[in-house]
Amino acid sequence: MRLEKLYSRLGSTSALAGVIISVALMLFLGFAMTRITKKLKLPNVTAYIITGVLIGPYVLDLIPRDFIRGTDFLADIALAFIAFSVGEFFKFSTLKKSGGKSFVITLFEALIASVFVFVTTYFILGMNFPFSLVLSALAASTAPASTMMTIRQTRAKGDFVETLLQVVAMDDVVGLVAYSLSISLAVTLTDPSQGATVGSIVMPIVKNILMLLLGGGFAFLMMLLMPPGKRSTDNRLIVSVGVLFLFCGICVFFDVSPLLGCMAMGTVYINISDDDRLFKQLNYFSPPLLLLFFVRSGLNFDLSTLVGASGAMGKYSLLTIGIVYFAVRIAGKYSGAWIGCLVTGKSREVRNYLGLALIPQAGVAIGLAALCVRSLGPDTGGSLQTIILSSSFLYELIGPVCAKLSLYLSHSYSTDLDEATHVSPVNADGTEKSEIDILVEQLREIQTEIRENDDRQRENENAFTEAFDELQLAEEEYFGSQKRGRFLNRR
Repeated sequence: MRLEKLYSRLGSTSALAGVIISVALMLFLGFAMTRITKKLKLPNVTAYIITGVLIGPYVLDLIPRDFIRGTDFLADIALAFIAFSVGEFFKFSTLKKSGGKSFVITLFEALIASVFVFVTTYFILGMNFPFSLVLSALAASTAPASTMMTIRQTRAKGDFVETLLQVVAMDDVVGLVAYSLSISLAVTLTDPSQGATVGSIVMPIVKNILMLLLGGGFAFLMMLLMPPGKRSTDNRLIVSVGVLFLFCGICVFFDVSPLLGCMAMGTVYINISDDDRLFKQLNYFSPPLLLLFFVRSGLNFDLSTLVGASGAMGKYSLLTIGIVYFAVRIAGKYSGAWIGCLVTGKSREVRNYLGLALIPQAGVAIGLAALCVRSLGPDTGGSLQTIILSSSFLYELIGPVCAKLSLYLSHSYSTDLDEATHVSPVNADGTEKSEIDILVEQLREIQTEIRENDDRQRENENAFTEAFDELQLAEEEYFGSQKRGRFLNRR
């Protein structure tokens, strides 16, 4: 390992130096890579994974292997934050309006994609049952970041956009549930020390249900520790992170994934408190953790395994399985979305093009694949992680393009001012407006939307800067009291 050799040449015997420098390298090089991928219109997740591959033991070998093994906990913590943030999108008031139809569509597109992948890998490619089962569950989840970014850039509106936003929010929930059930069954089937009895299959499911309920209870604990108006921004962040870490540790202690419980915690918290500012604060806090997690995922990516036989999984190489998985999942997502929209009576535009916007797959799937290595071992779990990581590159390359194409074909946005704005061609008294008057009103409407977007952005920034303002005020009060004290002493 090159850094270890460098430390020994410099006379350093402290393993702590390697840990600190490794963290610094991951943070700095991960950020530097985003400067390149940004010019290529690729998401940050892609940059982080590429960084991990390049500095990992299979390429430049800059990170100690002991450090990689010792940071296994990053997967649990990163997924805890991701799952908690998913809960923000499940306000009961919003779901009551059109959540029923969106939920039906989500079930169809997620489960049909899983069925397509399972049938292909198990019956056609001849992979073993646990491998096929878990890979099919991983196929259910979608990465909403690319789609959300495209919607914001195009300012798309309408039923297609509303349906899409609700489906991508629910999609990860279905994926998390599917994974929790499948990994419990897969671990039971791959453990030679016990047979696949009813109790061994039911018990992991019972554990997940209990953690789901416990996660909801922790939301009340979080609410109790952060009463409205009684905690500073700093302390709210400290308490919320502490509660998430505590719950994550309990889940790991009982050998249960924290995903469902943290998602339940976020859902219950947003509904009992209506406090979306906490989610914004955590979104500002979590990027370094997520960067370290995705870079670490890249560190475990062995390029040589792509061209070798997949061992216990069958006679095909992981490269072949990854390409098949990539194509079959897309077919399943599109078919499932089409059928779901048909069943719920959605319009032709939503039915034909919704599936195109559900192609990307990154964050949640990569996190779940990392947990597979711990649960299923380096053979089966490592192969699953390699397939998910390699296919994520392809999904993130074509995902934003397909999302923008779906928005355009569904007429959700337009570059035509007449279609992008809603200006009446007649005045209130029935007289026709001149072309100049119509153009002026169209520009005013666009300016109003820009101001509203700026206001929303300022609200996000205020959630981040409020802590600094409070700290500055506290410093002024402290130093002011010190000055008054010195003045009285002089007197």
